[in-house]
Amino acid sequence: MKAVAYYKNLPLDQAESLQDITLPDPTPGEHDVLVEVKAVSVNPVDTKIRANVAPDAGQAKVIGWDAAGVVQAVGAAVTLFKPGDEVFYAGALTRAGSNSELQIVDERIVGHKPKSLDFAQAAALPLTSITAWELLFDRLQVIDSNQPAGKTLLIIGAAGGVGSIMTQLARQLTGLTVIGTASRPETQDWVRQLGAHHVIDHTQPLAAELKRIGIAQVDYIASLTHTDDHFEQIVEAIAPQGKLALIDDPQLFDWRKLKRKSVSLHWEFMYTRSMFNTPDQIKQHQLLNAVADLVDAGTVRTTLADHFGTINAANLKKAHALLESHKARGKIVLEGF
Repeated sequence: MKAVAYYKNLPLDQAESLQDITLPDPTPGEHDVLVEVKAVSVNPVDTKIRANVAPDAGQAKVIGWDAAGVVQAVGAAVTLFKPGDEVFYAGALTRAGSNSELQIVDERIVGHKPKSLDFAQAAALPLTSITAWELLFDRLQVIDSNQPAGKTLLIIGAAGGVGSIMTQLARQLTGLTVIGTASRPETQDWVRQLGAHHVIDHTQPLAAELKRIGIAQVDYIASLTHTDDHFEQIVEAIAPQGKLALIDDPQLFDWRKLKRKSVSLHWEFMYTRSMFNTPDQIKQHQLLNAVADLVDAGTVRTTLADHFGTINAANLKKAHALLESHKARGKIVLEGF
């Protein structure tokens, strides 16, 4: 099968940072589905793994953790899928990624692709949908109800991949007042289109920006990027007994500053379930199916923003470069080999 991989960690300007290669076709295990990959999207985790995680000596490392495709074969114990099913999923960091013609994935973390989307549109959704859903409902423990709640949610980095889907989920499935941050006119427009009640500029002091729109403090904060830079403003902006959740990797912040307000701190890492083989892995299958239903009902839309062409090393390098520039909005997708 065709694949894109690397043999050592290199910057993007090096020819061997990502390479087009050929690998043996994989064989599904007992609980696996074998998927013919039709489209993939690119996430910050891809760039981090490429730059920092070395393969075993002499081995190729295939990355990519977002895909849509068609089931070709199933393991002996698989009950959720059959050959011919169209699926979407984010995979597991502990296994080979989706930048290959064929991929094996545990059925418990795979969902049925939205019927109303093509493969490219569907590939934009899995990782960010799982992250946003778990962050909103499992970590922040927001009530899944569209009844007015009188509470507020601030999403820092709302124009990015996770922010784009979280904005929609929060607006459509909860009674929260949703405030998104974005710094450029085009990304601010994007966040408004996704349903945010308010959009503020995260290059300005957050507390002052909130006061500008008439909001003194917020009950929930989802910090999706540059938490180090925003932490002092987060401490000021969050309400007493509020909840703060983050997905990035801040170098250092003084979490003791949250104590005075009795703020709870939560990390979201969507690979925890697959990495530790938790008993509730099937929740990711269930939530992906729920997202597919929301898409097919017209409640949530794909967050595909850029299509970079076929799946090959050259196009993946361009996608990684855009992500590393921190100027991407929505999701970057590639399709076909």
